Amino acid sequence: MPAAHEFITRPPQSLAGWVRLFDPAALPVLAGTARALEELRAVEDAVDAHLLGEAITSDPLMTLKLLAHLARLRRGRDGSDTETVTEALVMLGIPPFFRAFGPQTAAEELLAGLPEALAGFRAVLQRSHRAARFAIGFAVHRMDHDAPVIHEAALLHDFAELLLWLRAPALALEIVHRQQADPGLRSAALQREVLHVELAELQHALMSAWRLPATLVHITDDHARTVTPQVRNVRLAIRVARHSAQGWDNPALPDDVEEIGHLLQLGPEPTLRLLREIDAD
Repeated sequence: MPAAHEFITRPPQSLAGWVRLFDPAALPVLAGTARALEELRAVEDAVDAHLLGEAITSDPLMTLKLLAHLARLRRGRDGSDTETVTEALVMLGIPPFFRAFGPQTAAEELLAGLPEALAGFRAVLQRSHRAARFAIGFAVHRMDHDAPVIHEAALLHDFAELLLWLRAPALALEIVHRQQADPGLRSAALQREVLHVELAELQHALMSAWRLPATLVHITDDHARTVTPQVRNVRLAIRVARHSAQGWDNPALPDDVEEIGHLLQLGPEPTLRLLREIDAD
């Protein structure tokens, strides 16, 4: 990731131009992750994949770095995709992980001088964390064996928006300010006007360029033609996280609760109770 003073203020004219701006190996990570990794590095001999995974699985940026790194190492090899952080760490090994990932730049430091942009970044991060909690809560209720992948897909669902705040905060703020001035504007249309791309297509292009696991790409894709229970699980988790971000009185929530109830085979009141329990964890 370029230094903090190298922010993009004029958007590339093409999707390919945007993709070239991001190198997964150079992405920053969350400050808490950076600290935790250095603490674990100091006791590397006592670290296993589970312990290291706990330091990474709530960080969408470090998750991206790890999955993209392993995909590069495995390029051209036979075998199934490594879909989760723990699987990736088992495949890679602990000493090779620490050799590949030295001390990490903290994302929050890049935006330290831009409080409004830092607040925007943290708002997306909080929404991603809530979506991931809802997603795995639904998956566990459904007894879905893909629950870890579903959690990861929800966590990563909005990673392009996180990257926009980190790489082009002025453009991200322009989108936010214009939406605040006219709440009726469609997000996708506004993104295309300001960025010349939609964040969903940028995200899909980055996942393809970085060769992220096919299952993860499919579950994360809002435009997937095959809508499996896993895809519905993630979509509904994302929706309820967005609609409840400012509280549980959003007029869109009753429809969300009804659809989630259908997915989980629950009535409206048990569904809403489950949502509140998940959100309180």
